[in-house]
Amino acid sequence: VCPSAGSQAQFPIAQNVTVVEGSTANMTCRVDYNDNTSLQWSNPAQQTLFFGDKKALRDNRIELVRASWKELTISISEVTLSDEGQYTCSLFTMPVKTSKAFLTVLGVPAKPEITGLSRPAQEGEDVTLTCTTSGSKPAAGIRWFRNDKEVQGQKEVNATGRSFTVRSTIHLKVDRTDDGAAYTCVVEHIALGSLPHQVTEVLEVHYPPQVQIVRSVIVPQEGQYFKLECVSKGNPLPEPVFWTKDGGELPDVERMIVEGRDLIITTLNKTDNGTYRCEASNHLGTNRDEFTLYVYDPNALMQPGPDHALIGGVVAVVVFITLCFIIVLGRYLARHKGTYLTNEAKGAEDAPDADTAIINAEGNHAHAEEKKEYYQGAARNVVHLKSENLGFANNYALRQEYVRCIM
Repeated sequence: VCPSAGSQAQFPIAQNVTVVEGSTANMTCRVDYNDNTSLQWSNPAQQTLFFGDKKALRDNRIELVRASWKELTISISEVTLSDEGQYTCSLFTMPVKTSKAFLTVLGVPAKPEITGLSRPAQEGEDVTLTCTTSGSKPAAGIRWFRNDKEVQGQKEVNATGRSFTVRSTIHLKVDRTDDGAAYTCVVEHIALGSLPHQVTEVLEVHYPPQVQIVRSVIVPQEGQYFKLECVSKGNPLPEPVFWTKDGGELPDVERMIVEGRDLIITTLNKTDNGTYRCEASNHLGTNRDEFTLYVYDPNALMQPGPDHALIGGVVAVVVFITLCFIIVLGRYLARHKGTYLTNEAKGAEDAPDADTAIINAEGNHAHAEEKKEYYQGAARNVVHLKSENLGFANNYALRQEYVRCIM
């Protein structure tokens, strides 16, 4: 006999459920077609919870939500990790048909704690910070931040029953820059959604003082008000600071007033010249800074000095004139040489030699012999020149100068 369409649809359907520990889980079983056959829910231990609308297990956390021939829904309030497991919905046909649904319970991680900061650290000391959270399922994630910058830690996960304990550790060699730094441990988990747990500890580091003297006036002058500020940093903060002049006490307490970290000289004079020292101490050490004061005469500062702009202008003009002279002289010499070569070419046609050619080019032929005689006399004087100058004397330019001298 072929089964009917109704018997083919007579099959229970259940879905997996995930809830956060402490919340309520609703378990629903449905069937599309049911010929008045009862539905039943059983827990992972195969204990019957509800048979139809009849409660079978005495547990006040388990209640009936809806019961019909097509649906059986129950609720489990205040869910714990022990409630996790596989639940069974049964349809009592022949044979019995079942559907499985797995209840997953998420363990919520506890708020984290940071350990390792029982006392202030000293500069150069090794410090270990540990962040711990327990009760998470699955294991939570931990991230570290120094102020707003993430730093890497070493993670350790240990199972504790059905949940996990997670630790993350960072190792620091602290210095004064870590004083006041905020270290934050952030615990992330699916059960927390977008609101992770976090805890912050501010690191306190003790370090010896740093001292710097800051002056109020760049060029101190007689009669002025003058202040030296002793900027001291340290943890614990060095209090008070001590001022000395030239290795001794301040000589004029009426004009030299110490206010907190400041040394004030109400009216400067030449006797205030010297070396001033500020010294600061805490239980980790002592530091100091010095400032050498020289008081200027205001009248001397007002005397006019050399006008550097004027001097620079004069030098620029001299350089410019020199360059112009060199350029003009160069052009003159170039033009002079060109004229000589042209004149020599003009007299070369009728002259037996180069000397005669130059003489012919400078005047008419009638006086050529007379000019040549004078030129030859002048040329004889060249013999008396030093040997190193003979080459220079024989060049065309020198010859032309001799010719001009005798004309």
